[in-house]
Amino acid sequence: MPKMKTDRGAAKRIKVTGTGRLRRRKAFRSHILEKKSSVRTRRLGRETEISKADEKSVRRMLGI
Repeated sequence: MPKMKTDRGAAKRIKVTGTGRLRRRKAFRSHILEKKSSVRTRRLGRETEISKADEKSVRRMLGI
C-alpha cells in the first residue's frame, strides 16, 4: 500500500493541540467587516474546535 498523503489545504487551516484536539479559525472574518459589529468580529477572531461530526474525516485528511 502507498503512504497516505496529508491534505495540504486542511493542514494549513487546522491545528492539533498538545492534547490532540483540533482547532480551526472561524469563517466570515476576511472582508466586509465594517457592517459587522465589533462584538461579532471579536468573537469570529477566536479559534474554535472542530465539530464532532467532522472530526473523523478531518483526522483522516491530516493523517492522524
